[in-house]
Amino acid sequence: MTDLSDLPVARSGRRAPAWPAVPLLVALALWAYAVRHTDVSRLDDYGLVSALHPAFWAGLAVLTTGFWFTVRDARRPGAWSAAYVLGLLVMERATQAVLYPTPLYAWAWKHEAVIDHLLTAGGLQTADQVGDMAVYDQWPGFFAAQAALQRLLGVDSAAMFMAWWPLVSSLMLLLPLLLIYRTFTEDRRLIWTAVWLFYVANWVGQDYFSPQSVAYALHVGVLAVVLRRFGRSAVRRGRPRQAVWTVVVTVLIVAIVISHQLTPGMLAVCLLALCLSRRYRDWVPLATTVVIFLAWCLTAALPFLSAAMPDMIRSIGDVGANVETGYGATPTGAGAIATSWAARLLSGSVLLLAAVGVLRQRVLRHRARPLLLVAAAPLPMFAASSYGSEMIFRVLLFMLPGAAFFAAAALLPKVRTLAADAAEQEAGNRQATGSAKARRWGIGTWVPLAALLGGTLAFVPAYSGKDRINYFPPQEVALVRQLFDQAPEGSLIVAANRNYPDAYASYWNIDHYWFLDDARSHVDKIVRDPAATLADDMAGVERPARAYFLLTQGQLANSEMNGQLDKAQLDRIRTSVAASPRFRLVAENGAGWLYELKQSGGAKR
Repeated sequence: MTDLSDLPVARSGRRAPAWPAVPLLVALALWAYAVRHTDVSRLDDYGLVSALHPAFWAGLAVLTTGFWFTVRDARRPGAWSAAYVLGLLVMERATQAVLYPTPLYAWAWKHEAVIDHLLTAGGLQTADQVGDMAVYDQWPGFFAAQAALQRLLGVDSAAMFMAWWPLVSSLMLLLPLLLIYRTFTEDRRLIWTAVWLFYVANWVGQDYFSPQSVAYALHVGVLAVVLRRFGRSAVRRGRPRQAVWTVVVTVLIVAIVISHQLTPGMLAVCLLALCLSRRYRDWVPLATTVVIFLAWCLTAALPFLSAAMPDMIRSIGDVGANVETGYGATPTGAGAIATSWAARLLSGSVLLLAAVGVLRQRVLRHRARPLLLVAAAPLPMFAASSYGSEMIFRVLLFMLPGAAFFAAAALLPKVRTLAADAAEQEAGNRQATGSAKARRWGIGTWVPLAALLGGTLAFVPAYSGKDRINYFPPQEVALVRQLFDQAPEGSLIVAANRNYPDAYASYWNIDHYWFLDDARSHVDKIVRDPAATLADDMAGVERPARAYFLLTQGQLANSEMNGQLDKAQLDRIRTSVAASPRFRLVAENGAGWLYELKQSGGAKR
C-alpha cells in the first residue's frame, strides 16, 4: 500500500460522544415513514420524484448533513461513516424495492427470460435456434451463475429477488472501493467522502439485474488488487505472493470476459493507463486481460462478432451517435427533460469537482496519479463505439472510482492543513484548536455541505425520474403472463415497443414485432390506418399459431417520454384495432389491452 505519511488521521484522548447516531436514526425513521405514505399507483412524468412523501427528502437532507459533520470529525471511528453510507444505500437503492410490488426495468425482465431459457434448454444455443438472443448464450457467465443461484435458493424465477439487485450490486462495490482509496490515503475523511460521492454520482442505472452490474464490480475488484499488489513497492515487499495475486486477478478477469462484452475492453484501457505510471509497470494483468479476451472473442463469441464486426468498425469515430437526438431519442415532456438535466448536472458537477480536486490537492495529484490515470482511461472509448448510443453513460460509469476520489478532495480542506491541525490539537495548542473550530464552522464547512447535499438530492430524479417507464404494475404483469400462457408455439406478438414485463418470455418459440422499431415511414402508415396496416403485418401467421396485438401502460409511457408517438396517436391506434372486425378483444385491465387477429377458416378459440 502506498504510504502517505503526511496524511495522518487526527485522534483525541477523549472519547467522542455518540451523537452521530441521532441524525442517522432520524433519517432512517423519516425514510420508513415516507415509504409507508408514498403511493406509486399513479406515476407522472417525474417518476418517483413527485410521488415520494416529503419526509423522504427531509430524511435524505438529515442523513447527508449528519454524514458531513461526522466524517469531518477526526475523533469519530470509521464505523460511523460506514453506517451513514449504508444508510444512503438503503435510501437510494432499497426504496424502489420496498415501494414497487414488481421488479423495475424491462431489461431486468429480459435477463430473467434468458435464465429461464438456460434452465429450460439445459445448455447454450446458436443463432439458428434463438436468433439475435444468441448473444446472451455467447456471454453466459452471469446467466449461468444466476441459474445456479436460482436452483440453490429453490425459487421458480429470478423475479423473486431481482428487485433487490440494485442494493446487492452496490454493496458488492463497497469493499473494492475502500481498498482502492486506502491505497492512496489513510485520511478517513477523504475515503468515506469519496465513497459517498461515488454512490451519489452512480445514477447511470447499471446496478439493476444485469451482467454489467456484476462485471463492473469485478472490474473495480481487479483494479483494487492491481493497485495494491502490483505496484513497484508491493512487488518488492512480497514477490512470492505475486503468483497468488496473479491467480486471483486471472479468475476475476475470466469471470468478466465470459459475462459482458464491454467491460473487458474498459478494463484493458485502464490497465494500459496504469502501465504509463512508473509505479505500475507490471504488464502481467494487462497481458492476461488481452489474451483471455481475445481467446473468448475468437472462440465462443466468434459467431456474434463475425456478424456485428462491420457495424462496429463503421461506428468507430462516430462520436455524434453518443449524443443522438430525434425520433425515439429525445426526452419529451417537462418530467423527462428535467430528469435528463438533473443527470447531466450531477455528472458535470462531480467531474468539475474532480478537476478542482486535482488542481487543489497537490500532494494527491502526485501520490494518487495512478487513480487519475484510471479515471481518464475510459475517455477514448467514447470515440471507439456508440454502444447503442449508451457509450457516454458507460464512460461516465467507469470514470467514477477515480473521479469521485478527486471530487471528494475538492470538498475537504487541504490535506497538509488537516495534518497540521491534527498535530497541533494533539499537542494541546489552543490557538490551533480555535482556528480549526473557526474553519469547521466557516465557509469551508457550509459550501462543501451544500454541494454534497445538492448532489445527493439530485441523485433521486437522475436515478428514479423515469420510473413511469420502468415500473410495471401487477395488472400489466398479469396481462402479459396471460398472453404467454395461452399463446401457442410459433405465435406472433405485435406491440408498440419492448417496454413491458416478460417481453422476451418464451423467445425461443414466440416471435415478436415492435413496430416503433421499424422505419418511420411504416410507423406513419400505421398511424394513418392502424387496424388495416397491423392486420396486414400480422397476416402471415398460420394455425395453430396465433397473432396478438398488445398495448400496455409501459409501452405508452416509453413512447411518449422518448419522443416517439404521443398519447393521442397511440389511443387512435388502439381505438382503430378495437373497432376493426379483424380483431377480437382477448383481455384488458387498467394497465393494457390484448387483441387477437381473427384467422380465416375458423381458427380455434
